[in-house]
Amino acid sequence: MMARKKKAQISVYLDQAIMTMLGDYAARRNQPQSMIAEAALASFLSPDGDERREAAIAKRLDQVDRRLARQERDIGIAVETLAVFVRFWLATTPALPEPAAQAARAKAAERYEAFVTALGRRLAKGPKLRQEISEDINPMDTAKTHPDGVG
Repeated sequence: MMARKKKAQISVYLDQAIMTMLGDYAARRNQPQSMIAEAALASFLSPDGDERREAAIAKRLDQVDRRLARQERDIGIAVETLAVFVRFWLATTPALPEPAAQAARAKAAERYEAFVTALGRRLAKGPKLRQEISEDINPMDTAKTHPDGVG
């Protein structure tokens, strides 16, 4: 059997509110108040307590930084995708005479609805475009084969 160490006894004056909180906490944990008070004092007086808190905050900040970097990358992909599409569309779509333009606008509304439906399905099941795009692609390789950057 292990021998118990003799502990020193002290008298401490606590505000009634703190005493109530200590009693409630000890009751919820089913632990003696003296053990809770001793653990709280040990934590408060521990020299590495500040270091642990700082490490926890630094870890959280690193996670936030990585999330922001991913968001920045995703937004960059979205902007570049839109720019490539607009450039391609403008380069390949001739202007229509007015009678044909009216029919084209009507057909465009129908095609747009189909696009929105397909986009909704894609977003629901994936994979996401950002997962398909490699970050290892050398931009110069694309520029050499396609002057406008369009495949």
